Amino acid sequence: MIPTSGTAVISEDTLATSHVGTPGSQVPHIVAWNLTKRCNLACAHCYISAGSWHAQDSELPTKECMRILNEILDLNPNPMLILTGGEPLLRDDLEAIADEASSKGATVVIGTNGTGLTETRIDSLMKSGVKGVAVSVDSLRADYHDRFRHGGGALRETQEAVGRCAEKNLDFVIQTTVTSGNRHELKDLAKWAADAGAISFNVYFVVPTGRAERMKGMNSAENEEVLKELVSLEKIYRGTMMVRSKCQPQIMRHVFEESTDSSLLNYETRCPCGVHYVRITPEGKVTPCPYMPVVAGDLLSQSFKEIWETSPVFADLREGNLSGRCGRCEYREVCGGCRARAYAETGDYLGPDDSCAYDPTGEIPLVKGRQGVSYGQHAEDISLEWTPEAYEKVQKIPSFVRGVVVERLEKYAKAKGYEAIDLRVMKKVREDMPVDFSKKRPFFLGRGGRA
Repeated sequence: MIPTSGTAVISEDTLATSHVGTPGSQVPHIVAWNLTKRCNLACAHCYISAGSWHAQDSELPTKECMRILNEILDLNPNPMLILTGGEPLLRDDLEAIADEASSKGATVVIGTNGTGLTETRIDSLMKSGVKGVAVSVDSLRADYHDRFRHGGGALRETQEAVGRCAEKNLDFVIQTTVTSGNRHELKDLAKWAADAGAISFNVYFVVPTGRAERMKGMNSAENEEVLKELVSLEKIYRGTMMVRSKCQPQIMRHVFEESTDSSLLNYETRCPCGVHYVRITPEGKVTPCPYMPVVAGDLLSQSFKEIWETSPVFADLREGNLSGRCGRCEYREVCGGCRARAYAETGDYLGPDDSCAYDPTGEIPLVKGRQGVSYGQHAEDISLEWTPEAYEKVQKIPSFVRGVVVERLEKYAKAKGYEAIDLRVMKKVREDMPVDFSKKRPFFLGRGGRA
């Protein structure tokens, strides 16, 4: 399994010039792009207040989208690109944008309400290189889901679309926005998602922005109960489906207290907005995340690179000098609170996230990540020699998980006494190494869509 002396290899020195970014630098690993405010539904919590009344001429034209896309790829050739809305399926050029991005190395996923995922549309998305879709299901009760989404028959149409995705082997994520009205359904929703074949069950917590500005969310005690339940669900579905909280990084306190073998410890969980994650609005404005309307720059007058590298907003978030309870919390390095919620509630994106029930006492040491976590692949992460074929293959993995994969590959190879990594070694590692998904491999580990 070890390459012979005659096999060409790539050394650490060679790799030093080919990684994404430089040690200590930030690049946009995940870009969420709201392509439109148009939508066939009018969801109660929509952060951009999408609906059928919005005009198409308020969106960036295809030519501008392609320019911006190439500017993103100049900074990071292998990001995860989330094309969403509104309802992105209403854009006629969605496949053209996806094709351009995927053909140049991006991992493209679509965020959708699912009602427009016909068999024909799924085929066209997959042909354009889309690796997965994120579909919203807020309840298995039609009266709740359809009322919450303001669309009669929406649940039935979405569930049928999920079935079509499964049949066509297109990876999908089920996304649920948790409220006081559906929190008791999370166990049933997770089971339904797993049985349907979802690779992840993502539970979003309401951020009071957009149409949700006046929505009464759960109180901090209710949030705590839901987070504990999600930790339990993550244990149940470990190996078959990921279970994650969104906009509530406080889950990490519970993970560290109750589930020290959780796969969540393999990933950066502190709020990534403006650090590794960014949002583009339909008009071309850049904000730290979809739920924070603070404008860091305008792509109609600035390049993506200029905004990403020079915005004072992003500089603040990367420094991460939090105030209030979040700033003195023992879990601030693995949680840090939701920055969008802090901004919505206090007007300060570095302020406290009051949705958290935990009151820092200073009685325990500062909690740090228990496993090494890296997004991109840096030169110092490479210690073994790699054949060109193996290195080329690992470069196709999205940047936001590539560092983790490289670390695991090298750790395993060293333990087995391998002196270099080639395709045979990678295959052996894939067969022998425990992974989060025992039954199937999700889009971000190479299954489905374009190679």
